[in-house]
Amino acid sequence: MLMMSSYPSSASRLTQTVIATALFSSVLWMTTADAGPLSIALPGARAFPESITSTRDGTLFIGRLDEGGIVRANPRTGEVVLFVAPGGSGSRSITGVFADDASGTLWACSNDLSALGGPSGGRDRGAALKAFDLRTGAAKRSVSLQPYSFCNDIAVDAGGAVYVTDSAHPTVLRLPAGAAGFEVFATNPQFAPPQPNSAGLDGIAFGGDGAMYVTTYAAGGFFRIAVENGRAGSVIKLQGRALGLPDGLRPLGRKSFLLVEGAGTLDRVEVDGDRFRAARLRAGFRTPTSVTRVGTVVWVSEGQMPLFFDPARKGESPALPFQIYAVPLRKEDSQ
Repeated sequence: MLMMSSYPSSASRLTQTVIATALFSSVLWMTTADAGPLSIALPGARAFPESITSTRDGTLFIGRLDEGGIVRANPRTGEVVLFVAPGGSGSRSITGVFADDASGTLWACSNDLSALGGPSGGRDRGAALKAFDLRTGAAKRSVSLQPYSFCNDIAVDAGGAVYVTDSAHPTVLRLPAGAAGFEVFATNPQFAPPQPNSAGLDGIAFGGDGAMYVTTYAAGGFFRIAVENGRAGSVIKLQGRALGLPDGLRPLGRKSFLLVEGAGTLDRVEVDGDRFRAARLRAGFRTPTSVTRVGTVVWVSEGQMPLFFDPARKGESPALPFQIYAVPLRKEDSQ
């Protein structure tokens, strides 16, 4: 801690007051951010949390890959309850989740990963986007993707259209508000998985500039898709440092984002023209999968994904309990 006596005796009382006020403001910011628990344990010995989202009031929702279903968590008390039961609305493994306050909907990606040991209780045999009531968890609708797709992550625009990344194909799909099925919003060869059976498109978010931003997981790419009159325009691969398995992406400021890298970090990413700067906010996670912001706190889900997807590691036990972690934002990182 800085002591005021460490400053030169010639420093004016006004200068000391300004410094003290600045320090107090910084401490107040961090104290507010740290008010809740620093981590929350999730139920399930084989949960493998894949995505996390939050509502305007801060309620957290986490999708589970292996055991299926969605849990709800209170970031102030740490209380966790099962919100959508495994198999709800025919669902299988839950990947991306997105809380849409405007429509009162919790959107969720469901994929049949039973061949990898995922839940077999649901009736679905492919990929689908599920809609659940944000208050009760009741099923609202289910929309299937094309065959052999992988519904990964979700974003919603101001008009209520829902967008999903298809990790198996180089396409971003759109479900217009009120539509019965998906249409292709954007496609580009750069979105393709680098190898068969590897992951392509992953994270997705709208920036404050109105453009769409996406990541490619295995290839480590970060892209901007121009949006012109509701249609996809040019696709630009943004240049910056190498990203290690970029996954969940959420907006932060006008041209800044929160991003987790599966290699173990939470980043703040700032876009400047056709380039980006990725600054690490915290490292040491075991395959972080997604991120969401609640006020001055960022919540990160830790998936331990290699233990689910890598056949050579199927016999290994995950570190229990699975957890989500709170990372207080510094004031300068929150814009």
